[in-house]
Amino acid sequence: MIRFDILSIFPEMFVSPFESSLLQKARQKGLIEIHLHDIRTFALDKHQMTDNEPYGGGGGMVMKVEPIAGALEAIMPFREGSLVALLTPQGEPFRQDIARELATYGRLVLICGHYEGIDERVRTHLVDRELSIGDYVLTGGEFAAMVVVDAVSRLVPGVLGNEDSAGQDSFSDHLLEYPQYTRPAEYRGWTVPSVLLSGHHKEIDVWRRRESLRRTLKRRPDLIRKASLTEDDLKILKRLETEQLDE
Repeated sequence: MIRFDILSIFPEMFVSPFESSLLQKARQKGLIEIHLHDIRTFALDKHQMTDNEPYGGGGGMVMKVEPIAGALEAIMPFREGSLVALLTPQGEPFRQDIARELATYGRLVLICGHYEGIDERVRTHLVDRELSIGDYVLTGGEFAAMVVVDAVSRLVPGVLGNEDSAGQDSFSDHLLEYPQYTRPAEYRGWTVPSVLLSGHHKEIDVWRRRESLRRTLKRRPDLIRKASLTEDDLKILKRLETEQLDE
């Protein structure tokens, strides 16, 4: 079981996403817990201000350190077995291997940034890690937090209906997943590869591995060097590279 605590100035944004699909079922089964915390309630003034103008001038507002520190101290007086992460465009890219690492913690606290940024003292003294879901800027860290919760939750045993699914996902071994098909076998003249209908599981496995390598080489060649490749994989890649040159 893993517990998520999300610190946000807009906690209502999470209600619908976390009350549907697999996340709802996982919560009902007690496999994951999700707790939402409104940072505004920890502000020190009567107006519940969570941001202010940046020192030194400049555009935009900066999230204050005091409400965030107060929220963390209130919800987790002890940090053993937990990890506090700030969702920010400046963080390290969130990847499948990081999702697997985060899934080993008993508790994850996710802080959603906003406005022009967040007081640097939060980064320096209050968080263990900074995560980014891509090289772009969102209106706030709430959407990024949803992505992290979803990616990590599906790695918790029992959340997925088929425990083999997570191991076959794209990026699970630094390769993109092979193409998937289901019934009908033909639609508008578009057919399913005959090998998938053959019932020969060894041949199907070979086809899937080859297509996984083909797709990764074509779409994300940067991942190839990170993958654990066998001698057979290297032979397949050499043939695929030759095919690309001939196209």
